[in-house]
Amino acid sequence: MDRGTLPLAVALLLASCSLSPTSLAETVHCDLQPVGPERGEVTYTTSQVSKGCVAQAPNAILEVHVLFLEFPTGPSQLELTLQASKQNGTWPREVLLVLSVNSSVFLHLQALGIPLHLAYNSSLVTFQEPPGVNTTELPSFPKTQILEWAAERGPITSAAELNDPQSILLRLGQAQGSLSFCMLEASQDMGRTLEWRPRTPALVRGCHLEGVAGHKEAHILRVLPGHSAGPRTVTVKVELSCAPGDLDAVLILQGPPYVSWLIDANHNMQIWTTGEYSFKIFPEKNIRGFKLPDTPQGLLGEARMLNASIVASFVELPLASIVSLHASSCGGRLQTSPAPIQTTPPKDTCSPELLMSLIQTKCADDAMTLVLKKELVAHLKCTITGLTFWDPSCEAEDRGDKFVLRSAYSSCGMQVSASMISNEAVVNILSSSSPQRKKVHCLNMDSLSFQLGLYLSPHFLQASNTIEPGQQSFVQVRVSPSVSEFLLQLDSCHLDLGPEGGTVELIQGRAAKGNCVSLLSPSPEGDPRFSFLLHFYTVPIPKTGTLSCTVALRPKTGSQDQEVHRTVFMRLNIISPDLSGCTSKGLVLPAVLGITFGAFLIGALLTAALWYIYSHTPSGSPWWRWLPRPPRRAAAPTTASGAPRAPPAPPAAWHSPGPPRSPSRRD
Repeated sequence: MDRGTLPLAVALLLASCSLSPTSLAETVHCDLQPVGPERGEVTYTTSQVSKGCVAQAPNAILEVHVLFLEFPTGPSQLELTLQASKQNGTWPREVLLVLSVNSSVFLHLQALGIPLHLAYNSSLVTFQEPPGVNTTELPSFPKTQILEWAAERGPITSAAELNDPQSILLRLGQAQGSLSFCMLEASQDMGRTLEWRPRTPALVRGCHLEGVAGHKEAHILRVLPGHSAGPRTVTVKVELSCAPGDLDAVLILQGPPYVSWLIDANHNMQIWTTGEYSFKIFPEKNIRGFKLPDTPQGLLGEARMLNASIVASFVELPLASIVSLHASSCGGRLQTSPAPIQTTPPKDTCSPELLMSLIQTKCADDAMTLVLKKELVAHLKCTITGLTFWDPSCEAEDRGDKFVLRSAYSSCGMQVSASMISNEAVVNILSSSSPQRKKVHCLNMDSLSFQLGLYLSPHFLQASNTIEPGQQSFVQVRVSPSVSEFLLQLDSCHLDLGPEGGTVELIQGRAAKGNCVSLLSPSPEGDPRFSFLLHFYTVPIPKTGTLSCTVALRPKTGSQDQEVHRTVFMRLNIISPDLSGCTSKGLVLPAVLGITFGAFLIGALLTAALWYIYSHTPSGSPWWRWLPRPPRRAAAPTTASGAPRAPPAPPAAWHSPGPPRSPSRRD
């Protein structure tokens, strides 16, 4: 090569190497268009909310959370889960959840073992199954007044506004906010306190990269920065419905620098990410990613640089914790046009099981009433042609917005037993050739009796009305006659010891309070049981107490409107233990005080005796002079000069025979 042309060649080489992905992307022609859901769908779980706040209230007795949920017109389904980290096996604080909705909602609530109080609008919220928690009617207030109403009951730990959620996970005791007062602010990150999944999937777009041959496809996921900049791991689940040999793909993940990725894919593919990433099968092995552009055009340029001919999915999301990608585009085939029009009528989506669960049963004034709201029926796309009891002559009335079926206990085929009135709801649906049937019940409360029993052994054989501090007590609640269609549950229990001992909470929100209370397995008949251990740390010990329990009869299947609550109690005598000491569970307080005082007295006397000996011992005299000695035959000799006698021999010499030693002279 001519030396004169060398600088020009080097300059051209440097210029070609300096092309960044961003500059390359500027020349990329790829018209992103929405992709049909049958070709690709992306769902995600995030902690980002349109408005929200998280505050700390460590000393609050009641943990308060407020949710404002906006749904589109028509009833929606919502799954709401509450999780709590237990401390010493129990959740220490009660929880108030305020649920404000703008339209009808089918709610599936999960809050096992949490002492929950739920405030909601009963005309808008319908439970798919009995919630099993304490409920309160929420007043019809605007948002600001609802926050004030909730704050009157306790400091608000979290509040959030969500738009059309499909599922919500609320973690209790996880508030990490720096605020001491919760005030709604726009575009907030709820952290670990709240995560939710929107009902509407994310917008998925795709395009063909011009000028690239082959059938390699790219899936690009761009996560936008969130309100907070703390370290975050995003789990990406990729499910591609392709045969292993038909797939040549690259997964491009771009996000803020504090985001790392955990990838769970059902196919082998090329990975191109920012930050660090790892695979679900090897989560401990982190692989360093690359510096990628943070613009759509720049990411399209990266896909072209990796020889992708098609962008099968391009998605931009808020900061999320879990992202799920489902795609069926394989081998470079992309469909961005609208889905073809169906030539056959769509299948009826009416769910008979869900429809029957929406029938509300009410019992009052010796009559059974069934109510079915038309709005809920329309949302399920069901067409009802009839609603009757077992007797078809008893038909429901059309009262505008609902169907109402009512009958006295003495007609329409009612079956009356000692504890229950039963019948059958029959619903005829246009799309079904056979009617749908459901058992409906009303309790005969006049014939039911609730008993609270105390036992001194886990065998529950001998009832007692006496307890002793430090001794295990066992409690069982019964209802007679038994009702197999209903479930008897303990909502709360406490022991009232009067002004001397106060009130001891044993069970709250169907959860044990403290380490000395244990929920036991129900009896073979389903009667709830628990045990507790009573201690007293003050004197005098109360002589009597009152054990009170609130129980609920809840239908195993049906509406929460049929729940029945009763409070039962029993008087207990408290026996003071023997002051000497010990019970089967250890020492009680009087025995401990007696032993402590005795030990103190003995120690004081020994100290006084030693001090007396020390104070009466002349200076320089050995301590053993004060010990008793056996008699000796002759006195020890003295010196001629009248010097003092030599000190006596050590005690060991008193028992040795032989002449006495000569006295020593002074120097």
